[in-house]
Parts: sequence; C-alpha cells; structure tokens
Amino acid sequence: MKLAPILAQYLYTNKRLDLPGIGSFLLDPSVIIDTESSRHGKNFHTEGISFINNAATKEVPELIQFISQNTGKMKALAAADLDSYLQLAQQFLNIGKPFLVEGIGSLVKSRSGQLTFIPGDILPDKLKEYSAREISSTSSSEESFAKSAVENIKWRRPLVIFFLLAGIGLAVWASYTIYKRATAGKNTENSDLSNTEGTILTDSSQFYKPTSNQPVQQQIPEGNYKFVVEVANKERGLFRFSALQSYGLDIKMETKDSMIYKLYFVLPALPSDTARLMDSLGLLYTPPGERGFVEK
Repeated sequence: MKLAPILAQYLYTNKRLDLPGIGSFLLDPSVIIDTESSRHGKNFHTEGISFINNAATKEVPELIQFISQNTGKMKALAAADLDSYLQLAQQFLNIGKPFLVEGIGSLVKSRSGQLTFIPGDILPDKLKEYSAREISSTSSSEESFAKSAVENIKWRRPLVIFFLLAGIGLAVWASYTIYKRATAGKNTENSDLSNTEGTILTDSSQFYKPTSNQPVQQQIPEGNYKFVVEVANKERGLFRFSALQSYGLDIKMETKDSMIYKLYFVLPALPSDTARLMDSLGLLYTPPGERGFVEK
C-alpha cells in the first residue's frame, strides 16, 4: 500500500502533518473534506494547505500509530516505511528534483536550501522549468567535482607512495637500531657477569667481597642469622647479586658447587624476631612465587 495517500489522509483528519527533517503541512480548519472518499485515494483536496519548512521537525508517535493502523503493520515496520519514504524525498530534493506528495502537493529545494511548497498533484510548467534548471546546475556541479577529484588523485598518488616507502624505511631503521642496542646491552651484561664470576667463593663459609681480590674467611657472629632471600642458578645469581650491590646493600652470596647460588643478608636478631624480619626482607628482595628462609 502506498504511503502518500495515508499521509494525506492523516493531514485531512488531524489538520497537521509533521514530517521529520522536512517540515509541517497545515490544513485550514475551515476546509471540509470527505474523509471517506479520500481514504480510498479519491477526491483529494489540496486547497487550504500550507507548508512550514523546518528541518528540526521531529517524528510524531501519532503518525506512526496511524500508519500502522491503516497498513496493518507493526509500529516498528510502519516507522521503517516512513523513514524510507522520507529518505527518498530527501534524495529527490537534494538533486534539485521536485518531490510529489500525493494528495497534498509538491516540494522543491531552492538554491538557498529552503523548501518551496506547491499545492496540487500536477506540477505547474513554471515548476517543471525550475526543476530542469536545478537538475542541470546540479549535474554540472557534479561533473566539475568529479573532474577535480580525478586531478587530485593523479598528483596525490605519487606523494602517497613516497610517504609509504618513507614510513617503511623508518620502521626498518628503528627496528635495526633497537636490535643493535639490545645486543650491545646483552654483551655488556655478559661481560660484567664474566668479570664477577672469577671472584665468587665456593666455600659456604666464605662471603663474596667485591672490593677484595682474595676470598675472606668469615664466620657468622654470635647473635646473627643468615636471611636467605633467593636461591638461583649461576646466571641469575650473578646478575641479581650485582644488581642488589649496585643499590648499596650489604648482600652476600655463596655457592658449594658453582651451580646453585645463595643470596642472603647477615643481620643480628633475636630468635623470636627472625620470622618477622624474614617476611620483611622477602617482600622487598625475594622474587614472586619463591620464599626466603633463615639459617644460623
């Protein structure tokens, strides 16, 4: 079922028709119309109809309900039909072509963007001539725009290719620089570890002293305990030991077999305080997932 006759019928019944994005049609209340005959698409009356152009006009729920009742469709489908109809109207108007609302009149968009309303179902000759001029003007503008777009593409394409290649080159250079820096850092770290390795003591009763070239035999003083914060392999132990020493900490390290390295602090403590001290040191220096312990 066509939607235009239903819109006309709504206007005849309610004396006002609001179309979202377009405006409002008003029917003079003094005009008497045979709504029964107009309901079937006969005896349309276009006299006494005026139009107010207002793109901010919003959808009226009563109109959707009216369309739903007269088409037998659900409100959601009725709203979709109205939206499609209005989109079609906008397309016609935007290209300068008049849009005929059956039973009401015709709309056409002027150069200023305003909508002009002509009551009646037949387009006057003047409106036809106006429409032809508008279409011709629009076509010329579209051709000019298309020509300009093609010319822009022609000179922009080499520029886009240049920037694309430059971007690829920059990405390659950045990747290479990062790789070189990472390799250099790793080599320096391995070198430092190698230099440190020669001074590790293998006797569990000896402590590592970075300021001395010779191992120093030490005993844990009475009333002191070994708070072991980490047990690691050779590479990890050497790295961690150097890192903690760089913080100015009095960290110590020992190994029995040059495979397992024990990092610990020697601190004075009462037997009842060792667990609390170990928990505190563990939070700061023991890796997640591991647990420190105390030795005498």
